[in-house]
Amino acid sequence: MNSFPRYIPQSDPPLPPWETLPTMYDLPSDNPEEPGLPDDFHFLQPLLLYLTFQPINWNPELVYSAADLNLYYDLQHPLWYKRPDWFGVVGVGKLYKGQDLRLSYVTWQEPANPFVVVELLSPGTEDEDLGTRRENAADKPPSKWEVYERILRIPYYVVFSRYTNELRAFQLVGAHYEPMNLTNGYLLMPEIDLSLGLWQGSFRDIERLWLRWFTLAGELILAPTEEAAAATERAIIAEQEAAQAKRKVEQLTERLRQLGVNPDELDELF
Repeated sequence: MNSFPRYIPQSDPPLPPWETLPTMYDLPSDNPEEPGLPDDFHFLQPLLLYLTFQPINWNPELVYSAADLNLYYDLQHPLWYKRPDWFGVVGVGKLYKGQDLRLSYVTWQEPANPFVVVELLSPGTEDEDLGTRRENAADKPPSKWEVYERILRIPYYVVFSRYTNELRAFQLVGAHYEPMNLTNGYLLMPEIDLSLGLWQGSFRDIERLWLRWFTLAGELILAPTEEAAAATERAIIAEQEAAQAKRKVEQLTERLRQLGVNPDELDELF
């Protein structure tokens, strides 16, 4: 947890509070009982993943993803859970038993475990996310790494740091996670015809490096707002091209008249 800055004595006249009181960089943004950073990035980055997780070879009705949702994983300890920053599942409907929005994801009541998990590294969770912290006591929950690798056997585990812009991923090979290599800058997941990569651009009017979904060929999977913007742009371009073509026809017609040729007679010939 961050500590408060040293007390600044008041001056005469007094300094305004925004110069003496703690800033957002001084105050903790995590819950001491559950480390993590529920900041703007931890809202926007999972939202972008959620909006663009569209496995091409799966029925959209059987694709589910969630952010910051309790993931229950152990029948022997039914109250133990992890809370991934984002995870995606295929072969599962968007509603629990086709009827209700999920309050959590209880793996022993669902037809499939997550296919891919993304964790956004925070200073307070890095050891657990990367598997460098191991819990051996029988009465203590295992780390996220152990749950994803050993218990749920999630095929792909991705970690991304917004502080270093470092992207790392692990693929389940046999019983253990093995580091994945980037292919032309992308993490390929052929089972769902998608890849993950870094993209420099603007999302929700914020320009930065984002983690997002692509096709296997490296084409962006567009979010709904981006699709609408792209459709509008295509319509504007088509309108401009049509207007340009019309102007060319008018210019050609005028040129023919200047040469003594009646364009209407040419239409009759053809």
